[in-house]
Amino acid sequence: MDENILEVKNITKEFPGVKALDNVSIQVRKGEILALVGENGAGKTTLMKVLSGAYPHTSYSGEIYFDNAKRLFSTPKQSEEAGIEMVYQEVSMMPELTVAENIFIGNYPTKGKILIDKKTMNEKTKSLLEQLHVNAHPDDRMRTLNSSVQQLIAIVKSLNKKPKLLVLDEPTSSITKTETEHLFERIAKLKADGIACIYISHKLEEVYQIADRIIVMRDGCIVGDVTRGNFDSKEIVSMMVGRQISDRYPETKGEIKDELLSVKSLSVVNVRDRKKKLIDDISFDLKKGEILGFAGLVGSGRSEIVNAIFGYGHKEDHVELYIEGERVEINNPKDAIKYGLALVTEDRRKTGLVNSLRIRENATLIMLKKLFENGFINKKKERQIGNEYKDKLSIKAPSIETWVYNLSGGNQQKVVLAKWLMAKPKILILDEPTRGIDVGAKYEIYMIMNEMKKSGVGIIMISSELPEVLGMCDRVLVIGNGKIRGEFHKGEVSEDQIMMAAFDVGEGA
Repeated sequence: MDENILEVKNITKEFPGVKALDNVSIQVRKGEILALVGENGAGKTTLMKVLSGAYPHTSYSGEIYFDNAKRLFSTPKQSEEAGIEMVYQEVSMMPELTVAENIFIGNYPTKGKILIDKKTMNEKTKSLLEQLHVNAHPDDRMRTLNSSVQQLIAIVKSLNKKPKLLVLDEPTSSITKTETEHLFERIAKLKADGIACIYISHKLEEVYQIADRIIVMRDGCIVGDVTRGNFDSKEIVSMMVGRQISDRYPETKGEIKDELLSVKSLSVVNVRDRKKKLIDDISFDLKKGEILGFAGLVGSGRSEIVNAIFGYGHKEDHVELYIEGERVEINNPKDAIKYGLALVTEDRRKTGLVNSLRIRENATLIMLKKLFENGFINKKKERQIGNEYKDKLSIKAPSIETWVYNLSGGNQQKVVLAKWLMAKPKILILDEPTRGIDVGAKYEIYMIMNEMKKSGVGIIMISSELPEVLGMCDRVLVIGNGKIRGEFHKGEVSEDQIMMAAFDVGEGA
């Protein structure tokens, strides 16, 4: 464990108007699990892209030494050939290929010189999947698998290349607690075999569980290097955000008033098999100034409920929706927006943003009608409103003319929020609003939620992070297999009770 597998020296990387990395140096020892933490935009991903060759050696200053040799990576392939494997948060697989074909792509076992040995490939794939307890078959098409399984298969693919250094960027953002435990078991075996791992995560509880050492980054610099035995949550968070955060979840204030939304007898059918129901005859209500949490396992039906309310999906005709006591028909998102609903979807990049547009253009999408004057968009008004919400939500970017694909995950999420806040909603639906973003950005989003709550907006929040649900929600509904399995009020429930309800074990409420 004393010998370095990686040494990064004095790396500086600049983009127009931004110094993304400022004289950064790190070392990783063989068999070490090094956690890299920091706010979105701290420079973690930029550093990993330098290491992976995604940013060629000519685009930055500084040196990389890997496996006792100086490296000048110009492409990701060169980095991989040296023994570095990267697994990014955004899974990039070939959807029409099978699981086995994706895992062995570029390195298929062959019969003779030309023919792919499918039998051998499938047998090896089956063994690899079993090692990580992945619930998939070698012949499954990738597009048929959910995001959590795809994430695990991306990790399996990297492990199959037998790396000397494995880099995992938010590997547990879309997988279950049990799958996370299996992943940690596998990482522990890699560690025992002398393979190093750089583990990037915003889930600090996981970092404390798995890491030998934590490096903290802020504003492109290394601001902390802490070894196991000296981990202190408050100190690490303070280093990350550059200020003290006394409470992880701000106190929720504001009066919970009259009923705002009432959902009666909601059922959602599976479009692939109309005999099956994704949601089976559920009813619930939401009050003004209330934060209502939806907890449950991945695949429990939480997203299907809010999507159906918002006009997506295929809800059955007998559902009744009431807003402030008035019966409404919501058949599409346009109807939902008309009645004062806003939905921040789970996947901000696919369904929340238009990546080819700027901050200004994304933030004002919902209110374009109001910006039209004489057949043209009033650019001055658009810029004025864009700047107002950039300041209001503390979006970190050089200007509102910045392309959204250049923003960190937390700032992208704030742009999505800005878009919906401009619509002045009565009901705000947040599906995994803090997934993959840092503690500082999370806290800012919680503060925004509190401000809306105080103004009488009703909020539905889906979250897979139980501490977040318990810390922010006035009331929690536990969803399991398309049904409500339990209802709890703030201060009267524990994580264990929610999990028991999710698994339908014992009393749900």
